[in-house]
Amino acid sequence: MAIPVLDHTGARGGRPAAAVPAVSYALIALNVLVFLLGPAAGINPLYGRGQARVCAEQRYEQRWGAVPAELLAGRPLTAEQLAQAPDPVPGCPAAPTPGKHPALSVLSALFLHAGWLHLLGNLLFLYVFGPTVEERVGRTRFALFYLAAGSLATYGFALAEAHAPDSTRVLIGASGAISAVLGAYLRLNPRARVTTLVPLLLFLPLRFPAWVVLGLWFVLQWWSVNAAGSAGTSQPPDWGRVAYLVHVIGFAAGFLYACTLATRLPRRPG
Repeated sequence: MAIPVLDHTGARGGRPAAAVPAVSYALIALNVLVFLLGPAAGINPLYGRGQARVCAEQRYEQRWGAVPAELLAGRPLTAEQLAQAPDPVPGCPAAPTPGKHPALSVLSALFLHAGWLHLLGNLLFLYVFGPTVEERVGRTRFALFYLAAGSLATYGFALAEAHAPDSTRVLIGASGAISAVLGAYLRLNPRARVTTLVPLLLFLPLRFPAWVVLGLWFVLQWWSVNAAGSAGTSQPPDWGRVAYLVHVIGFAAGFLYACTLATRLPRRPG
């Protein structure tokens, strides 16, 4: 899949410079800060090293991540439920999280990531596509849209996993919200051209219309959801697992939301 590296719809060719995308940059900074302070980055000495850090990471994600079974029940998993759930990491049994508010975990989970690649991959898409959407819809509306779409995608995934064995696994990452940004971008700027690096062509930089890059990305996510369903497995974002359904729901929500705004937003020159 092509990797986006630059949005060509920004201030170019003599156009006045756009306002600084403060919300997009703030979201990027907050994601990085939370990651660096948490156990997944491996640099905070408070979480120890080796197996101790791995177990601390599991407890951290259980506390602040979104769990489908918790979202649907409105309460944290009990010790009995956790005992019956598969341990995400061998040797690190999950512990109850009294005082956790599942509804709030939907928001906190948007700022957790399982590793450096997970973090950088998400933030690359937010950096490329977020500023343009923010410019079109406005800072306040963009911030609310980001959080609401991410929450909607998480709850949608929880409903789909309601009766699945993996409904007790933790869901983390900004993918749902960022997928919504991609969907909104596609609706608002379908003919914009995006410079991408194509891995199959030795990362040769090429320019494609946004509808090609984002359309193929959505098709890939949809295919992955169907492939997982055909195999009889769910795909929660544990190590090596991706919740593709969250991407699909988020993208669709962002696209539909932008459809309601397209006729009311001022057209961009050029």
